[in-house]
Amino acid sequence: MPNAEQMFSRPENDRRVMLAWERFQQDPSADPSGLRSLIDDSWRRCQLASVDPGQSQAPITISGGKLYQLRDQCAELLGASTPVMAQARTFLSETGTVMVLTDTHGTVLSMEGDPRTLGAAESVHLLAGANWSESASGTNAIGTTLSVGQPVQIHSAEHYCEGIKRWSCSATVIRDSLDGTPLGSIDVSGLTGSYSRHTLALVVSTAARIESRLAQTELDLRYSLLEACVHLMNDQNSDGVILFDRRGRAIKANHQAAEMLIELERANIGLSGLRLPDIRIIGDDQSLVLPQWAQRDHLEPVLVEGKQVGALLTMPNRQRTKSVFVSLPSMPIEDLDTSFERVVGVSAAIRSTVSRARQLAKSRVPVLLTGETGVGKEVFARGIHEAHSNPGAPFVALNCGGFSRELLSSELFGHAEGSFTGAKRGGMIGKIEAANGGTLFLDEIGEMPMDLQPNFLRVLEEGEVYRLGENKPRKVSFRLVAATHRDLRKEIRDGNFRMDLFYRIAVTSIHIPPLRERQEDIPLLFQHYVKQLSKQHGLGVKEVRPGVMNALQGYGWPGNVREFRNAVESMLLTAPGSVITEGDLPPELLHMAHVASQPSAIDGDSHARDLTRLEAAEREALIGAMRQCLGNLTAVARHLGIAKSTVYLKLKRFGLESLVDELRAQSALS
Repeated sequence: MPNAEQMFSRPENDRRVMLAWERFQQDPSADPSGLRSLIDDSWRRCQLASVDPGQSQAPITISGGKLYQLRDQCAELLGASTPVMAQARTFLSETGTVMVLTDTHGTVLSMEGDPRTLGAAESVHLLAGANWSESASGTNAIGTTLSVGQPVQIHSAEHYCEGIKRWSCSATVIRDSLDGTPLGSIDVSGLTGSYSRHTLALVVSTAARIESRLAQTELDLRYSLLEACVHLMNDQNSDGVILFDRRGRAIKANHQAAEMLIELERANIGLSGLRLPDIRIIGDDQSLVLPQWAQRDHLEPVLVEGKQVGALLTMPNRQRTKSVFVSLPSMPIEDLDTSFERVVGVSAAIRSTVSRARQLAKSRVPVLLTGETGVGKEVFARGIHEAHSNPGAPFVALNCGGFSRELLSSELFGHAEGSFTGAKRGGMIGKIEAANGGTLFLDEIGEMPMDLQPNFLRVLEEGEVYRLGENKPRKVSFRLVAATHRDLRKEIRDGNFRMDLFYRIAVTSIHIPPLRERQEDIPLLFQHYVKQLSKQHGLGVKEVRPGVMNALQGYGWPGNVREFRNAVESMLLTAPGSVITEGDLPPELLHMAHVASQPSAIDGDSHARDLTRLEAAEREALIGAMRQCLGNLTAVARHLGIAKSTVYLKLKRFGLESLVDELRAQSALS
């Protein structure tokens, strides 16, 4: 049986379709045998729209200033599409085709492709400003895909208008990643001889890349919107607050607003659209349409760097007349607050992080903790829990990366008795239920399988959890603190994490700095762990040689605080006497100890003087990386995440060129 490419390329197929077209022009009710249903349906739409079948060109509906205005309106679509289309330019030139971007009405916005084909395209008005909708230009890939909402391929005689039957084209719709709204279309067209069934796959993959870029733009805007409004979403605010994105979609409501919506629904039986995903703001300042229970005076724009990224709708508490937009006084941090006492350090980086965590702990909005493995994310999660939770409220932790998909599902949601082979007798309560009234800490949430993410999202949205094997929901209320070492935005782009779940868990975020960025905390951390571990293992107090501390501060600590603690424990347990010497260091630190023990003019030269605190910290970080990498500049650049040329510039700036030779010489002797 011939495949689609062979069938389309056969002259007899073109003749059969052409005969069907001629019969259709004479009698639209004629038997459509030999036609695909897609084409038959499209021809009938064209006939009803009174499209001229003898038409040889698409109409140019806009040009000049109006075209520039349309492109401005479609700036985001163009911005996301231009680099993707440019990358396809070389491939297109080899196939004799052009790639076309249109808006939702089929008007061409831009084109890329084979310069030779562009000339032929102009003859049928396949150019910017032309309208290729079905009602304007008959059956064609652009107009038909916008009509049916599916990827389509239109070949040769299948076109409705006679003057376009020399062309073969493939197109699909570009959609908004959040709600599936059509934003435009992407098409690849060429003369009949250029036909390939693979062209349809090309346009589908191109549309997916454009949608991914648009999704990232929307993600960045929503993230900035949430950051700008987090202080209004806490429980201290007695007014209800609903946050809308720039397109009028409700994306977040505080606890008070959620309760007010429930009261509205109870008091107004039959009143619809009270679920957060259903609430919309439609129109602009001139023609604004709000939900019938909302007041326009209570709607305020949210601006970030002078650009509107969303809006806030206030639902005033009847017992409070003061506007929600009056700044709330900051609560002083009590001297006796011990919620973050487990965080050891005095560096500016760690103090700033603790301060932010304390501030965010006042509200019950979800918090996403980010940072490298081992930086102490659970310590911060416990601090947030203890800062503003009722005494005795549960703190439940679960590492999403430590279980198989089946075990994680059971651990998270719980299960009923007999729900699967090996299920506990009597069933089991899940971590979500166990955290009711307290805090649920999900570590490595980026490892949660994709098929479990919608179920967890439903828990966050509905406040209900279903145990595996049960049909009855259980009400839950908890504060979520999630953590990850992954870049979740990249995971979203790669299709490994749901964007809507990200919005739910990352209402605000805290980045925990790696240990190498707060080296001044190392002596304090060392004292802390020596005291703690000595007591734990029943050891006496031990003296520490200066070279040991130099090595500890010069090392990069890729495993961060967790690795540091293990190193201290190892030294305490293996040191034979009452003194911890360089010889007791873990193997990966021994080279550092040897280098650090050697006197160097670098540490006291004039370049180290008169530096700002930032420059001094930068210099120390460079020296630490140099010592860890034993003068290997390529490794130093990789370790610091900068270009090798930048390393050379920094060495010259801080007068550290001689340190390279010194470290390499020490390495050669080791």
